[in-house]
Amino acid sequence: MRPGARLPGKGSPLATQTPPAAPGAEDVAPRRSDRSPWNWLLLVPIVVPLLVPLYNAVDPTLFDWPRFYWLQLVFVALGVATTSLVYRMTRRPAAEREAAARAATRGREG
Repeated sequence: MRPGARLPGKGSPLATQTPPAAPGAEDVAPRRSDRSPWNWLLLVPIVVPLLVPLYNAVDPTLFDWPRFYWLQLVFVALGVATTSLVYRMTRRPAAEREAAARAATRGREG
């Protein structure tokens, strides 16, 4: 039907209705997408320790530790650094975090 048309048997024109806006739409948490290219960096601390030629030797030693042992500690540090970098680069802006917190508290209350 076109706007302003009359229903059969009714004397008033049809009112064009727009759907109501969602209540508190600005407080709704935005949908989170975890499809960031930064997440590909998380493969580095998984793949690097699998490269056996990196630590398949005794020399050089560090504080009398063979390469295998001190390189394991380097791999742990690499994992921590990579995870920290990806976290910082993919975290939400402050405004989105606040909106998500407000939406979460409203969800628990009502």
